[in-house]
Amino acid sequence: MSLLNDHIQKQIREAFAALTGPVKIVLFTQGEDVPECETCADTRQLLEEVSALSDKITLEVHDFAREAQLAEQYHIDKIPAVAILAGGDMPKDYGIRLYGVPAGYEFSTLIEDILMVSQQKSALNAQTLEELKKLTQPVNIQVFVTLTCPHCPVAASMAHKFAMENDLIKADVIDANEFPQLAIKYGV
Repeated sequence: MSLLNDHIQKQIREAFAALTGPVKIVLFTQGEDVPECETCADTRQLLEEVSALSDKITLEVHDFAREAQLAEQYHIDKIPAVAILAGGDMPKDYGIRLYGVPAGYEFSTLIEDILMVSQQKSALNAQTLEELKKLTQPVNIQVFVTLTCPHCPVAASMAHKFAMENDLIKADVIDANEFPQLAIKYGV
């Protein structure tokens, strides 16, 4: 059974008409029979359906446990994890990550990330870009979201735009309900 109905698929195809460059989506998951990752199968299905809507999008699926060294290279430490890269012969990793199934309101973050990475422009204003250039040390932004929060995608999108514009910034969007131990740790 498809997660995306015909109407949603049509809307996404229309949005993806604006894709200019290739996008590589990298998913780290585990087999569906692993109880530690209850949403891995749903995440994989959703990304398979989304990536099938444009020939500019490729999806790579990796096993977190079996390919631990690759996960470490991508700085992935929990699953399901989605990395969105500019594709092509020399993929560019902007440090854009989504942890948890990108559904609910966070589905819009996924689609916006794909468009932004494809076009390789964040649409941040000149003043913000100048401020981002002043960074001298690495920054890891963690935005905790819930799939039912209509305000979360704005914060998630902003963090990903910052990451795109400065290689010192990595931006993780983390589903607080899927990773409650982290939400508790940080008092979210």
